[in-house]
Amino acid sequence: MTSNSPRAVLAAEWIKVWTVRSTGFALLLAFVLSTGIGTLVASSWRNDIKSVVNFDPLVAALYSMTLGQLALVVFGVLLVGAEYSSGSIRTSLTAVPGRGLFYGGKVLAGTLTALTASAAIVLATFVATQAALGPYGTGLTADGVPAALAGAVGYLTLICAFSMGITAVVRSSAISMGILLPLLFLGSQGLGNIPALKPVLRYLPDQAGLELMHIAGPSGDGRYGPGYGSGAALAVLLAWTAAALIGGYLVLRRQDA
Repeated sequence: MTSNSPRAVLAAEWIKVWTVRSTGFALLLAFVLSTGIGTLVASSWRNDIKSVVNFDPLVAALYSMTLGQLALVVFGVLLVGAEYSSGSIRTSLTAVPGRGLFYGGKVLAGTLTALTASAAIVLATFVATQAALGPYGTGLTADGVPAALAGAVGYLTLICAFSMGITAVVRSSAISMGILLPLLFLGSQGLGNIPALKPVLRYLPDQAGLELMHIAGPSGDGRYGPGYGSGAALAVLLAWTAAALIGGYLVLRRQDA
């Protein structure tokens, strides 16, 4: 039985999201990494606040997202890659012959899941870290906080969608994670501090994420963070995500399952 109804396709992909065993584990891991590490850092800072250089309560709240994002990347990769590794992509495309409709439903279901999870993770991490900071913490309505939290939610959601697009391009979970995890965990975060490489690496997605979350280096400090503002950071992230998703669609459309 085939389907050409966008609503039916989205419903089917939504069910797939929550029947993939890795979904719950990946989202829980993202929550634990972000909230747990953020709270530990905040508690450590509170106990020795005088030794913290350029203290910013937002950094305590959001820098742990650079680790939590890895679990969301894994979620996005496995959501797309599992169908290729299991061979069920053939069944899916038989049920939904329109490849654009199938791909759009999968990406939308995954992105909506990532958006919901990201909002919960960011809010919980902020509340937990500010409680741990005690008198040194800040509030939800403080200057710059709403924009930073919205930026964190947007970044986590977009990096997950980006990972789905990359996986659709390479058609392999293993290859995709072999590219994305070292890049986000070891790549530009470290290499971006090398002056000769920074002019190029500053435009990678994770570097733009630092700017979007308002946790890049302080004004005038060029050691880390791209320094081009949240508006440009959003444009960079949207461009990377769009390129990955379009590339994934073109590969799906032109190649056999």
